[in-house]
Amino acid sequence: MSGGVAYVLDGDGRFSSRCNLQMVGLDRVEDAELVLVKRMVERHAELTRSALASRVLARWEENAARLVRVMPHDYRRMLEAQAKMRAKGLPPEEAEMAAFLENARDEARVSGN
Repeated sequence: MSGGVAYVLDGDGRFSSRCNLQMVGLDRVEDAELVLVKRMVERHAELTRSALASRVLARWEENAARLVRVMPHDYRRMLEAQAKMRAKGLPPEEAEMAAFLENARDEARVSGN
């Protein structure tokens, strides 16, 4: 996983032991995100008629508590750097480029942290 965010249903509670935690961070899924994830699962169920998606939705409250947000450390650093650049008054495109240049020089990136 090199960028973006993944939402994983950790059915048995052992997902973290199956992840490369040097490359990604695992977080609890926030309430606002749960709305988005539920919509994605509903849309998937509608388009594919997935039996698994239907089962996940049928027990949504229980399953929502088992969701894990997976985000690469590099991606998180980029989002944080972009926010910092926008806070300094840079327009979005300039903030993105400035964040990229800052992240390219960040030695923490080399270690995967």
